[in-house]
Amino acid sequence: MMPWRRRLPGIRSLLLAAYLVVLLLPLVGIGILRLYESALLRQTEAELLAQAAVLSAAYRSAWLEQAPAGALRMMPMVEAPWNNSLSGKADGRWLTLVPKLDLAEIRILPPAPDAVFGQRPPEPVSERIARSLSAIVEGAQKMTLAAIRIVDAAGVIVSSTAKTDVGFSLGGQEEVAYALKGAPTTVVRQRIRHHPDVGWESISRNSDLRVFVALPVLAEGHVLGAILVSRTPRDIIQTLYGKRWVLVKTVLVLMATVAALAWFTGLAVVRPTRQLADMAQRVARGEIRAVQPIRSPMTREACSLSESIVSIAQTLEARADYARDLALGISHEFKTPLTSIRGSAELLQDHFDEMSNEERCRFLSNILGDTVRLERLVRRILDLARADALMPQGRENCDLAVALAEIAEDSCRKGRSVVMKDLPSSMPAAIDRTSFDIILSNLLENAHQHGGPGVSVVLSGFADPRQVTVDVADNGPGIPPDNADRIFDRFFTTGRDSGKTGLGLAIARRYARAYGGDVILCPSERGAVFRIRLSACR
Repeated sequence: MMPWRRRLPGIRSLLLAAYLVVLLLPLVGIGILRLYESALLRQTEAELLAQAAVLSAAYRSAWLEQAPAGALRMMPMVEAPWNNSLSGKADGRWLTLVPKLDLAEIRILPPAPDAVFGQRPPEPVSERIARSLSAIVEGAQKMTLAAIRIVDAAGVIVSSTAKTDVGFSLGGQEEVAYALKGAPTTVVRQRIRHHPDVGWESISRNSDLRVFVALPVLAEGHVLGAILVSRTPRDIIQTLYGKRWVLVKTVLVLMATVAALAWFTGLAVVRPTRQLADMAQRVARGEIRAVQPIRSPMTREACSLSESIVSIAQTLEARADYARDLALGISHEFKTPLTSIRGSAELLQDHFDEMSNEERCRFLSNILGDTVRLERLVRRILDLARADALMPQGRENCDLAVALAEIAEDSCRKGRSVVMKDLPSSMPAAIDRTSFDIILSNLLENAHQHGGPGVSVVLSGFADPRQVTVDVADNGPGIPPDNADRIFDRFFTTGRDSGKTGLGLAIARRYARAYGGDVILCPSERGAVFRIRLSACR
């Protein structure tokens, strides 16, 4: 595989990325809706804070103008006014209000408790001042739909948009209690819906929550009372309905995104898969030479599979060429002896009575000689087939020093001159003994056949941690330079007339290569030198 193709993403990675994107789309939408709902809460909080701040300032101004002298000192004192973590902050002479509601962080309180009647009467000054502000309270309620209550320093309602609440006490309501201690407070409470079947156009009746803002009325550290303002926030469904056309566009964008992901997945997975299937079908039909790797695999798996199919096609092509060449070689080699046998047999059949005894014996001798040649050729072809089909297991081990000594001794007993020179005491190689015997016996037979009866063979070798080498050198006439490049070809021989098959060197090389080694011809001043290279045992 090319280096740049190793950096291609896998099919699993592409599909996982596509599925994650599709999965994140609704999650992102839910997150956006949640953030938007919090934004609606903060918007309502900001509006209520502004209304409460205006009413607080108006109430404070009116109280200071209308209260009798010394009345301010009688009002409750607070040590740290305007100092709480919900919505108020003191900074020098500025008293700021910051909306901070967030659905992910706040605690939603239960519905507001009912006001309590009869604990104590309203403070007279506060009641008189609140009465003067009632027109402002009612006008603000008509425009903002907010429920507004003004309580005195003891928590008794002195003015309210609901007239029946005046005189009741809200001192037990949590946010009012905090405000009467000088801390502006914002809370979100559950809301009981008394009108479940209302239209989406209603602002105040569709929400299940209600925002309460309690703002103290302070003067020189004294609490004069508090302003309690509440309203339901704009419902998220109602808001979405108002922006339905924007949402339709968003849905169309999401659908286009999913379609783009589907197109990309098809481009990255489906198209290469179809191309690979087409490649495999062409190989199955025998269109081997026309198979090429796909141009844009997009994924590592497609790239690897494409190259594997091309490799298979090339292997099949090489096997087909090998089988064709072998068939041509076998037919050529068999043709000569078979022709000779047929010719001799026909002559004997047609002229048997006319031939002398000497002529009959000569033709029969030719037939037997060609039969022996065919038998030797068949045996060699079987040896070549075994070498081609050899599948080493990877656990073979043979000490070549021992094998060479035994083979040399056996050759000497047969009257052949084979000597060893400069061999180490141990030469372990990754090959089995039978295969090495076949390699060496073919090389020795080749030396004695082509070198003549007086030829002498010298075996030498050396070993290192990675490779074991054995040289087979003879003192014969050597190999002509014109034939050096062809001696390992099947059926190539210069001694065809003497019955040689031309398969011995090919068989030796095939066995050596099956074990990761090789047999090569080395240059020499005299005779022929063949070098056997094998992997050393680890």
